[in-house]
Amino acid sequence: MMKIDIATLFPDMCETYLSESIIGRARASGAVEITCHNIRDYTDDKHRRVDDKPYGGGTGMVMQAEPVYSCITSIASENAKLIYMSPQGKVLTQELVKELAAQSHLVILCGHYEGIDNRVLEELGENFGLCEISVGDYVLTGGELPALLLTDAVVRLQKGVLPDESAYTQDSHWNGLLEHPLYTRPEVWRGRVVPEVLLSGHHANIEKWREEQSQTTTYSKRPDLL
Repeated sequence: MMKIDIATLFPDMCETYLSESIIGRARASGAVEITCHNIRDYTDDKHRRVDDKPYGGGTGMVMQAEPVYSCITSIASENAKLIYMSPQGKVLTQELVKELAAQSHLVILCGHYEGIDNRVLEELGENFGLCEISVGDYVLTGGELPALLLTDAVVRLQKGVLPDESAYTQDSHWNGLLEHPLYTRPEVWRGRVVPEVLLSGHHANIEKWREEQSQTTTYSKRPDLL
């Protein structure tokens, strides 16, 4: 069973998403263990402050090193893969998701405000192999949403979460292509008709059509993938 620990200033924000739908059911069934940890619980400040003004001036606040370090080192197991969600990190792809899904324990650090004191990132990188991962070339107010994206992508590949492997091996990006178009009832909607081959019951022809449509869709929408 995979274990995921998320270190954040806003655990309730994460719990709201992680308690619903497929991820929520996976947690309830024991297919995956996910725990959200409040970094504020690891500060000695009586007001539970974990941030301060940046040296050198500038706007915003910077998360302090010690609370982050104490939180991460207290929850990380010996074989844990440490991840910092950062716009400066390696961009998340399905191939990287596959690699992370094979891990037994992920510890995900969420920054907030202007970021985290770089010294703790250096310390965790040098001594614990912390790696930085980005969900795209843009900036958000915190690492919570990226952490949830990563968690969702990884959890759905775990055994017992989805009905079978075909539930994700036919998805976009699994084999380098985009998924074929999908249809459901009714057969005709506002004059638009479901492709006849999908109603034929001929599985070989349907599979061939889907492969061709996957190629066409990828060429049309994301030719850079080909």
